[in-house]
Amino acid sequence: MVWVIELLFEPGDLARLRFARSPMQELVSSVRVADHAERVRMHQPWVRSVRGGVSALRLELLRAVLGDPRYVPEFLAPAPDRMDTRFGDELARVRSTPGEVVRAQLDLLGRPLPEALLPLYEDPERHLGRLAAEIQAYWQVAIEPVWSRLAGLLDAEIGHRADQLTSGGIVRLLGNLHPELEYAEDALRVLWPTWQSRSRLEGAGLLLVPCVFAWPSLLVDTSPECPALIYSPRGVGQVWEGAARVAVPPVADLLGRSRAALLVKLDLPLSTTQVARDLGLSAASVSEHLSVLRRSGLVTSRRSGRQVLYQRTALGTDLLGAATTGRDDRAATIR
Repeated sequence: MVWVIELLFEPGDLARLRFARSPMQELVSSVRVADHAERVRMHQPWVRSVRGGVSALRLELLRAVLGDPRYVPEFLAPAPDRMDTRFGDELARVRSTPGEVVRAQLDLLGRPLPEALLPLYEDPERHLGRLAAEIQAYWQVAIEPVWSRLAGLLDAEIGHRADQLTSGGIVRLLGNLHPELEYAEDALRVLWPTWQSRSRLEGAGLLLVPCVFAWPSLLVDTSPECPALIYSPRGVGQVWEGAARVAVPPVADLLGRSRAALLVKLDLPLSTTQVARDLGLSAASVSEHLSVLRRSGLVTSRRSGRQVLYQRTALGTDLLGAATTGRDDRAATIR
């Protein structure tokens, strides 16, 4: 017998199906990846790149709050209230959580509480500031340097799912979201062998949050205020490819070093601002180069909210592959 968690839809719930990305959810999930790196080989390149910086941080309170592998207090990763939620806004929400909410959610961790959590439980208003400081420090060392790549993959995922909804409706969208999910007869079922529950969404809809560091897990929040599924996006296996440094391929002799570096970088969809920051170029220069690459059919662009995202086309990938066959890449000096 397969046990399941069932989320039961009513007509109004389908109308409130929505996507969002959450920097805080990435951060929370990444802490567990970093602390148990041997279990998640997918993220080893990232783990190696941040290990030294993270080990120098004092994260006693953050790690204590995340000590239960089955439960994350909702105040630590509040449901994003918009598609392009910013980390600073989420951190402000954590810092302003009412004390009674903090205590109620820490009670769900069971008794006795770990000693490291007692100050937060007894005086939430004071110690939420300490928790927020630990989160901020971790963000700067572990997530902010790679956020542009994470955001690019998340934007690509949300764009892909929007296309699925347009072409195949809710059944196609939810039918292949994750191997542990199935959708039929207005019910979304989470196929977990040790759980059984049924929840009616009752007009709250469902929030879908792709999260790179959630891989390969599926996280379920059945809270009545904002039911949510946190799942790993498509293409998560490529997120760390080329992330450590930009290599300029021999095609730089044809395109120029900056345009070749841009082409390498755009394996994931990125905005002009993200590319400019990652490569140390001015936004104006990047915009000019991107216009040339797009007119040449080497990159494509699409709008996502207020941003325009650029990504390498199949032709661009073929050009890079043909140019690098049998030759060594050269380390980039971008000018």
